[in-house]
Formats: sequence, C-alpha cells, structure tokens
Amino acid sequence: MDIGAWLRLLDLEQYAAAFAEHDIDGETLVRLTSEDLRELGVGSVGHRRRLLDAIAQLRADTQGPGTETRGSSPDAERRQLTVMFCDLVGSTQLAEALDPEVMREVIRSYQDAVTQEITRFDGSVTKFMGDGVLAYFGWPQAHEDDAERAVRSGLAIARAIGQLHTPAGAPLQVRVGIATGLVVVGDLIGEGGAQEELVVGGTPNLAARLQGLAVGNGVVIAEGTRNLLGERFAYADLGMQDLRGFTEPQGAWRVIRSLELESRFEATRGPRMTPLVGRTEELDLLRRRWQAVKRNEGQVVLLMGEAGIGKSRIAVAFDERIADDPHIRLLYQCSPYHTNSALYPFIQQLERAAAFGREDKDEEKLDKLEALLAPSTAQPSKVAALIAPLLSIATGARDPRLTMSPQRQKEESLRALLEQLESLAARHPVLLIFEDVHWLDPTSQELLELMVERAQHLPVLLTITFRPEYAQPWSGQAHVTLLALNRLSHDLGAAMVRELGGSKTLPEEIQQQIVGKTDGIPLFIEELTKTVLDSGLLEEKSDRYSLAGELPAHAIPASLQDSLMARLDQLANVKEVAQIGAVIGREFSYELLSKISSLTEDELVESLERLGRSGLVFRRGQLPHARFLFKHALVRDAAYESLLKGLRQRLHAEIAQAMEEHFAARSEAEPEVLAPHFTEAGRVKQAG
Repeated sequence: MDIGAWLRLLDLEQYAAAFAEHDIDGETLVRLTSEDLRELGVGSVGHRRRLLDAIAQLRADTQGPGTETRGSSPDAERRQLTVMFCDLVGSTQLAEALDPEVMREVIRSYQDAVTQEITRFDGSVTKFMGDGVLAYFGWPQAHEDDAERAVRSGLAIARAIGQLHTPAGAPLQVRVGIATGLVVVGDLIGEGGAQEELVVGGTPNLAARLQGLAVGNGVVIAEGTRNLLGERFAYADLGMQDLRGFTEPQGAWRVIRSLELESRFEATRGPRMTPLVGRTEELDLLRRRWQAVKRNEGQVVLLMGEAGIGKSRIAVAFDERIADDPHIRLLYQCSPYHTNSALYPFIQQLERAAAFGREDKDEEKLDKLEALLAPSTAQPSKVAALIAPLLSIATGARDPRLTMSPQRQKEESLRALLEQLESLAARHPVLLIFEDVHWLDPTSQELLELMVERAQHLPVLLTITFRPEYAQPWSGQAHVTLLALNRLSHDLGAAMVRELGGSKTLPEEIQQQIVGKTDGIPLFIEELTKTVLDSGLLEEKSDRYSLAGELPAHAIPASLQDSLMARLDQLANVKEVAQIGAVIGREFSYELLSKISSLTEDELVESLERLGRSGLVFRRGQLPHARFLFKHALVRDAAYESLLKGLRQRLHAEIAQAMEEHFAARSEAEPEVLAPHFTEAGRVKQAG
C-alpha cells in the first residue's frame, strides 16, 4: 500500500514523512490507535479523527463485517484500571441563567481545564458528556502509579476549576469521583467520529456514583483506590455507602490533600517496615565507606537495581545502623511528576528543612529560610533572596533587587546550595541520600554532578539510588562505588516469607509458590505474601497457618497490577508475542511460538529481540532452537491475565494442536505438558 498516496487522498500528506520514518506500512496502518497518531506527531484532534475514520474504513474493507482477528488493534484486554468521573456543579441552573452561547464558553473553559490536568498526569480523556468528563488512568499506557496519578490529577482539577468564574463572577465548582478495579477495555463501539473504546465492568459506574458524594471541588475515592495509595494523601473516611446499582455497600474516602513525606518509600510503607533479609554484604560495604567518611575521605555509593529490589530499604537500614554516630542526614527525593521542574528535589528538601507550614505567609517563610541559611553564609538575607524564587516566595520590600542575568542567578543559586552542604559537613559527617535519580530534572542533574565532585573533599557519604535504565556518568572515579543489587536467593526469599508471616509459619506449599512466582524481588514477595494472608484461603492456628482452599494460579496483588502492566505496555506492538508466550508457559520455545504467531519470521525474530532488550525475557540457545524464559513469573502471569478468556482459550487450543502435530514425540513422552493446554481449552476428554 502506498501510504503517501493514501495520505494525499485525505489531504494530510504533511504526515507522510513521519509515517515513513516510523515504518508504517499497510499492515501496521490498520492497527494504529489515537495514541499512536499522537506519537507520530498528529497533534490536531480533527486530523486524528479524520485518520481514525479512514483507518476504520480500511479495516472494514479488508476484514469484512463481523470478522474477528487476533492482533487487530486496539485489542480488548483485561486489566486493572483507575477511572475518574468529573461533574460540573450546578450546570443545570447555570444553563437556565446564561445565554446558550455564554454557557458554551463556560463549558469549554471547564473542559479545557479538566483535560489539561488529566493529560498532565498521563491520563486519557475518554468522553465528554455535557458537563461530565470520563477519564482513564492505566489505558492505553499503564504506569506503576496510576491510582496516585488519578488522585493528584483530581486535586489539581479541583484547584483549577475553583479559579474559574461565570461572567457574573460566580465561582465554578466540580465534583470528582475515582475508582480502581478490573475491567475489560479496548472494544471499539460506534462509527466514524463517534467511535470510542468501551470499558466493561463496575469501575466506571462506581466512579460516577462516588462523584455524587463529593462536595464542591472535592475528590472522593473508592476503598480499592485508597488501599493502593498508602499514606501519600490525607483522607477522611466517609464509611460504607449504599450506592445505586450496587448490591453491597461501598467504602468511600474523601481526599483532603497531598502529604509531602520525605520519601516515596515512607509514603508507601508508612510505619510498617519491610523485613530486611540477605543484605549483610551491602550494609557492610556502606559501613566501610562510612568509616572512610569519618576520616574526611568523602565517598559516593551508587545503589542500582530494578523497581522493588530494595534500594530505599537498604538506605533506611543503613541510616538506622549509624544512628549512634553524630551525623546529619539529608534526603533528596525525585518525583516522576516533576521531571521537568527545575531543582524539584532540592526545593522539597529546603521546604522540609525550613519547616514551612501550610498557612505560612511569605514573610514567615523568608524568616525561616534565613534562619536555615544563617549557619552556612555570612549574608543569609542575600542568599535567601537568591533562593526564594525557587521556592515561589515573594520577597517584597526585603528583595535586594539582584541585577544579574538568569544564567548568573542560576549559577549563584547552585553555588549557594553547595555552600550549604559544605557548611553542614563542617559541623558533622553528612549522610546524603539521593533517591530515584532516574526521574531527575536537568538542572538537578547538573547540581548533583557538582555534589559528586565536591563530595570527595568533604566528610560526606552520598548515596544515589536509581534503576538500571539511568545512564549514570560517575562509575570509575576513585571515590565512587557502584553497588548493583541482585535478587534474593530461593532460601532468602523463603526466609522473608517466614518473616512476613510473623510468629506463625505458612504452609510449605504456599511458601514455595510465593518464592517461585516472585523471583527474589523483595517487593513482590511482600505484596504476594500479604495477598495470600488476606485472601481467606488460610486458616489461622495457634502456631501456624493451614490451607483452607486452593490458591488461585494467577493471584496477582492489586498493588502490583499497574507496575506489571506498565512493563508490558512499554513493549507496544510486541506485547502480543509476550502474551502468546505467556499462554505457552513461563518458558517457551521459538519453534512452538512460530507455529502459533501470525507474524512473519522476520517480524517474530525482531519482536523477540525487543522482548530481550526490554529485560522481560531471557534467551537460551540460538534460533531456531532457542528457548525463552520470562524474567519474572508475575510478569508472565500479568501478560496471561490481560488476555480475554475467550482468546486465551483459543490460544490454548492452538498450542495443544501444534504440539500434537509438530512435536508429537515430546507430547507422548511428556503428556503432563500437553494436558494443561487441552484443559484450559475446554477439551477435557483430550486432556485425560
């Protein structure tokens, strides 16, 4: 298909270069979604609609009515989704009081403000229903923190709408409801410009009903959402609510405000601390580096590891180990919501250190800032005036009116922050923990590099945590140590399960299943163990737990659903290969996969290479005899569970048939490998 000619027919030939650059051919074209078009640079809603309508027509022409194909896009999936429903308060009365054209402008301003705050947190506006707005967080792209993104977005919407007014000067108000739950999402309904993706499940209805419980410019969330958020926000428990359409009362919580805690780890765990198992060598290394710091030999330790491996837990444990040593602890926490906010982690640390109150006026904040800076500079007023703009503090009459260029002011600000560190280090050794620098903004990156260089001349232990995808520039320097955290061994994983069980042991079968599924990731071990303990499948005895029922094969904790799906969604067009591999099992062969996949050989090889580069699967051997293993069993389970049950059943049938036809010898020798596929396919007689 000539994509350029097709675009010219639509009078959209300006996108031809982008389509060519991203290798969009005829087969790929019919699978494009609205999100794909945004990524291709189609910024106009009108142009996206024109393209989607034309793509829908192409799909209908090539497939015919009622045709269902595996791999058509967007594919319907099962997934955890956080849904937001917003409603403009008093819109009926406003419509009666205002001229329709004026009301149109009011609604447009309201919708624009809501849309801006939803997209700022990577949500997706799905539908405008008069004065109602429906949005999803977790589709089409999942994030590890979709519930938190939704709530932050809801609070931002309430603030933004509170600043809007009618022409008569009356303030606008909005109510926001948020719920999280399992849905089926991705089916297309409607035609042409009215086409939209359908979400099936009770979650959207729950979000809409909770919205009705909110006060003006208030946010109400479901209990399931509340459970995912930890202590990141202040809440008011609204109790169990009888909601129309729900047979059982539903828990509801009003979100009061965000809590700016020191670290994400603290916000997630609260007072409950994850047991620390098997990190003796890492803590010993940190202790040795701390001894060097006390001899005025500054050290930098780079703690690298994947999400959930325990980077923050080790930092907390080490701080506890040196509690009796006189020292100053500084914590800088990066945020996924502020990757473009200059010096965000430093600003947050200064605000905490200065003990700013929510009700403090600018004058009070300036006083506190000057008091904080006084020990580290001879001119605290001047330095405070220099830093105050970073903290959004108006200096008023106390402003010495610095007449320097923005670049010079930036340089002087960075120098002042470095001098503060030097002053603190002159009083006591400093433990400086810099968390999650994979989310660092560019200006903070510049300052952190200066701190790493300066640290070698100060009694400072600078501990920097990050994920493997962050390209750190410091390893190789004499005062820098790279410490890559490995997963826990099988025995250590089992020890952690026992610790989490408290004084009562879990059945050996349960322990082994938890350890096998979690692959040595402490966070996975913790969350899956909690899920099992809360499942009702265990009977509590005096000194142990016993199994009261069969443990589900794919018991994925709700707290991990978003992060697991985020890893899969990042694979985009190769996710289908991961899903087919997941149906085959934790381990799958290229030879069997190639019999099931509809991709060409080149496409399948490229997809598997991308899966390998993503770190989600490991390859053993060379093609065509290669075998692939999912890095994490829970990621495999998430890929499996995301498939609709009907499609899952058909894939099991195709796999069983391919095994009988092409791998008969192995199927006869290992009937236990073939039988589960027949069972899941609903062919019980053949399974036996």
